[in-house]
Amino acid sequence: MSTVYWAPKMLRCLRLWKRTPKKMGFEPMRAEHTRSAVAHRLNLSTTSTCNNVFVPLRFSSSVLNLRLKMVDSQYYLPNDIGVSALDCGEAFRLLSPQEKMYAHYLSRAAWYGGLAVLLQTSPESANIFVLLQRIFRKQTPAQLEQVATAAGLSPEEYQAFLVYAAGLYANMGNYKSFGDTKFIPNLPKDKLKALVKASQAFQDQPAEMEALWDSCSCLLFSLEDRQKQLGLGDKGITTYFSGNCCLEDAELAQKFLDSKKLSAYNTRLFKREKEGKACYEVRLASAVQKDCAVEGECDSCCGSFNFEDKEFTVKRGDYAPLMEKVSHYLQKAQAYAANENQRKMLEEYARSFTFGSVDAHKEGSRYWIKDKGPIVESYIGFIESYRDPFGSRGEFEGFIAVVNKAMSDRFTKLVNSAEVLLPELPWPKEFEKDTFLKPDFTSLDVLTFAGSGIPAGINIPNYDDIRQSEGFKNVSLGNVLSVAYATQKEKLTFLQEEDKDLFIKWKGPSFEVQVGLHELLGHGSGKLFVQDDEGKFNFDQSKVTNPETGEPVTSWYRGSETWDSKFSTIASSYEECRAECVGLYLCLIKKVLSIFGTEGQDAEDVVYINWLSMVRAGLLGLEFYTPESKSWRQAHMQARFVILRVLLEAGEGLVGLEEVTGPDGKPDARITLDRSKIHTVGKDAIHRFLCKLQVLKATADVEGGRALYDGYSTVSDSGPHNFIRLRETVLLRKEARKMFVQANTKINGDSVELVEYEGSAAGLICSFTERFQDDAEQLEANLLDLCKRDSPCWC
Repeated sequence: MSTVYWAPKMLRCLRLWKRTPKKMGFEPMRAEHTRSAVAHRLNLSTTSTCNNVFVPLRFSSSVLNLRLKMVDSQYYLPNDIGVSALDCGEAFRLLSPQEKMYAHYLSRAAWYGGLAVLLQTSPESANIFVLLQRIFRKQTPAQLEQVATAAGLSPEEYQAFLVYAAGLYANMGNYKSFGDTKFIPNLPKDKLKALVKASQAFQDQPAEMEALWDSCSCLLFSLEDRQKQLGLGDKGITTYFSGNCCLEDAELAQKFLDSKKLSAYNTRLFKREKEGKACYEVRLASAVQKDCAVEGECDSCCGSFNFEDKEFTVKRGDYAPLMEKVSHYLQKAQAYAANENQRKMLEEYARSFTFGSVDAHKEGSRYWIKDKGPIVESYIGFIESYRDPFGSRGEFEGFIAVVNKAMSDRFTKLVNSAEVLLPELPWPKEFEKDTFLKPDFTSLDVLTFAGSGIPAGINIPNYDDIRQSEGFKNVSLGNVLSVAYATQKEKLTFLQEEDKDLFIKWKGPSFEVQVGLHELLGHGSGKLFVQDDEGKFNFDQSKVTNPETGEPVTSWYRGSETWDSKFSTIASSYEECRAECVGLYLCLIKKVLSIFGTEGQDAEDVVYINWLSMVRAGLLGLEFYTPESKSWRQAHMQARFVILRVLLEAGEGLVGLEEVTGPDGKPDARITLDRSKIHTVGKDAIHRFLCKLQVLKATADVEGGRALYDGYSTVSDSGPHNFIRLRETVLLRKEARKMFVQANTKINGDSVELVEYEGSAAGLICSFTERFQDDAEQLEANLLDLCKRDSPCWC
């Protein structure tokens, strides 16, 4: 093990960071709530602040000081954070032996690939992961508790350590997957160090454990300004780019990739100086590390190239040991595939992770789309680009799930109604796809979701060319939805008392409607105007006019340009906003509500709560805005804030947002929505805004799109609402986002067993230590070696 020798490098990186000028799928609508976990640090009451009596707004100096202190609480996970086990036992037991084997090997591929997220998140994440794995492999959380007590930790401090460890596993790194904010242990550093040194793992291997602690302990606790959030350059931390890269480097690299018809999805970018000249290394994720053409591959995309007087080198081998594991288990799963589409899909996926070929992954995705109605559904790869500061590189994720037939029937009815509902959208027919390719839309119970977080619904693949002409699939993750939205009345913030019971009753059904519309008809709608490499257009230039200007369309996508590559940093959030608006707009149609089993007054209540949820989510979204860098850290929450701004701008009393003082004497806010105006004022506002979003997207009008979206995304302290001050109130009353404990599968003789764990921080920790026990030492050595190789790149 070489950790003894590279720990000083990480410390030098930290010192250099300190010299740096300090300035950075469908997700559940949740904010985070500060509770007793941090109260003892700030000398605050641990009593819930989420009561429902409002008094006129008054801010004392003590309250303002409280606000400043409470901002720091976003960097801790509270001791009472919700932890729920994802129940998939019944669904798994109903699978055939062949289907269980198929699910098992796919799960193994996903879990090993998911470890790449550690390396995609921060320089220290993988080291912290290995440190925790070594501690808990030797002693369970229950066994370690006695050691903690002897080392001088209080019960609250030991629980804080368990919560931190569970948080790192759940987020696959030390930055929150939803919001990209760093979180650190909520106990003194010397107490954690004492626990590490008293652990059995340290007693067995003191030199290695000391080096491992030294390699990550400074960054583990550091809250230097740049390290508080993910971002590019001086706006935050990222490992998608070397530490010396800036936005201009990302833009140049994208141009280079476009010129070579290479996707950025499975790449990272590393910059170095050579004889005073900038040189760039584009590294592809692959098991194979040879850069020449190899057996099974046509032409190699690797090599050195001159582009705009800069040297670019394309190399293979990023995350190589992990990609080798992924390919291995995908090949094992092939033997248990249910049909030829699944076999070919897995063959192409394995080729993709072996050679670093996005084209192979796209080919596998084509077979995946053709695999209609499988009992075991899955998808794996470098998928979502939310956490790349430039918006082009995909984070690894893999999910395996079992179909919930009863819930899937509703989504099938929605799919069958799609061709009737699409013309209801507020743009001309020329801006809609020529043919709606009916996708699969299923409700699934998650068995495995490896990556940084678990969404509520997914619309994939993300490849524009496939989505436009060949189709896509939608999934709703039923067992995630069932536990993610259990809300206690006393924790419901910012609502009127009379809305709370209705909100609790209809939040689940309304969100089911929103997810269905968002995924199927939000992400699944809308045409992109394209001119291919041969000069052929997919629209009639002589006839299509821009409905916003009345003039002919003058811009479009050319050649290999894609939505992500053109709109880059705003692409993800802009598209989520468009999909959310589609959900709000189409939920007003009675036919849609009847598909989901609601009629009459119940249907009206579902509409009201869906819109109220969106307005509230827009306010909660302020948690994910960083005033210092004027940047957003979460695509979905930025989208919801934009929608709040649009509905506030509509006026006529549709939405009310008022700053008040709560009964605890602390700042609070109150949201109101006039349900009588949703079908008129609200609908008209979303109609106008949604049409603009689609037209700007379809015509590749980046300048117009940025102006519109950045304008509504602005968070300021001027105007009718002081959003900067409201953000502090949101932070004061935030509720922690739940973490999920997932089961493991293991082969016992000729059968596969499901191993389930309790819904607690300790249960989550145990699930991870048992997940990789077969080759733990080699796996941990591989992760440390990968960290060592790249450690100079972050300074």
